[in-house]
Amino acid sequence: MQALVDAARERGLDTVLHAATPGAYHLAVATGARFVTHVPTVGRIAAENVAAMKAAGQTAVPTLTMMEAALARFAGAAGDFVANAAALHAAGVEILAGTDANAQPGAPAEVAHGSSLHREFELLAEAGLTPAEILRAATVDPARAFGLTDRGEIRPGLRADLILVEGDPVADLSATRAIRAVWCAGTGI
Repeated sequence: MQALVDAARERGLDTVLHAATPGAYHLAVATGARFVTHVPTVGRIAAENVAAMKAAGQTAVPTLTMMEAALARFAGAAGDFVANAAALHAAGVEILAGTDANAQPGAPAEVAHGSSLHREFELLAEAGLTPAEILRAATVDPARAFGLTDRGEIRPGLRADLILVEGDPVADLSATRAIRAVWCAGTGI
């Protein structure tokens, strides 16, 4: 894994590693990968790994909806996924919103495309992110992190991917569920 991350870095490429257990998280952080997706469902990320992520400028995409859905398969199990995201946030590790949505047979759990992002927002709020931080984690921050310079914010000349909601999502994050209109590349859908 280290050789792959190093080879990608030598070519100017970022790497995204998946880690859903404390051990896998340790390995992912140790490689210096730019992005680490998921957080352990059960078991805590070691404090030294959280500190190492912050020091290295690594970014977490905790996919809390996936972790919640995977945990639901094990009735009665207690999970650490929100606490893990909270520890990353408290340490100042950049967190991006992502759900790992899929409808693939054999995936750890099915997570609905689109609608699952609202649940992700709720779980990120439980982890201590403010509504403004959550909205940035779903818009401008991932656009910047992944080098998508033509999107992520509302500015002249940028791609117009917009949603119009009823209410103020900074005051009440649930307003993101009250979608009134959607534009993709400036075209209403």
